[in-house]
Amino acid sequence: MLADRGPERAWLALGALNGGIAVVFGAVAAHVLEGELPGPRIDWLTTGARYAMVHALALVAVAWVHTRWQGWLPVATGWAFLTGAVLFSGGLYVAALTGWRAVIGVVPVGGVAYIVGWALLAATALVGRRR
Repeated sequence: MLADRGPERAWLALGALNGGIAVVFGAVAAHVLEGELPGPRIDWLTTGARYAMVHALALVAVAWVHTRWQGWLPVATGWAFLTGAVLFSGGLYVAALTGWRAVIGVVPVGGVAYIVGWALLAATALVGRRR
């Protein structure tokens, strides 16, 4: 499995995958569904893609952090960013593409996960154990 090769490879791969998905959804919003979906739903799609791209880069940073710091903080940081990607960006993608508004309820939870990820990344830098 990918994690057997080192957690930094897993986080790098997940960051790259998240970035690719963000590009796909951003392109679909701009070139395929523009004019096909109501304005707010296009906005949800582009917002999800924008946040996913930023946090794809954050996951790449987590891969690097794993090479420099040990312990639970880098792991928790990666999981927080990944949770944010699934709930925030994923929730917006689902709502935009299907019109299912009930899924919007998970989006703020994903936003909190993104914030927790940034706090954990800061904590890693300030108190984490260096390798």
